[in-house]
Amino acid sequence: MWTRQHKKRWTGALIVPAITAVFLSYFGFHAFQGEYGIYAKYRLEARTEALLAELENVRQERRTLEHRVQLLADGTLEKDMLEEQARRSLNLAHKDELIIFRSPVPAN
Repeated sequence: MWTRQHKKRWTGALIVPAITAVFLSYFGFHAFQGEYGIYAKYRLEARTEALLAELENVRQERRTLEHRVQLLADGTLEKDMLEEQARRSLNLAHKDELIIFRSPVPAN
């Protein structure tokens, strides 16, 4: 009768922990860096704050424009406002007026 003696290998005991470590590393990395990860949430919140600030600026500009349009509306026509808009559109001025050219203010 033949007896085989096998030497016990310790590498077989490392296969499952190694696969588990790779698995946890992969999903751990994507939990932080992935498209829907923690850092993506912070970037989204920062972008939301920036866009809300921009929205408030646009709303303020719209209120200003609506007020100017209201001054030109029928029934409450401001003659000075009408004259200012007409002169600006036509590039006209009286002979005795002094014209000061200003550079436009850059929008932020």
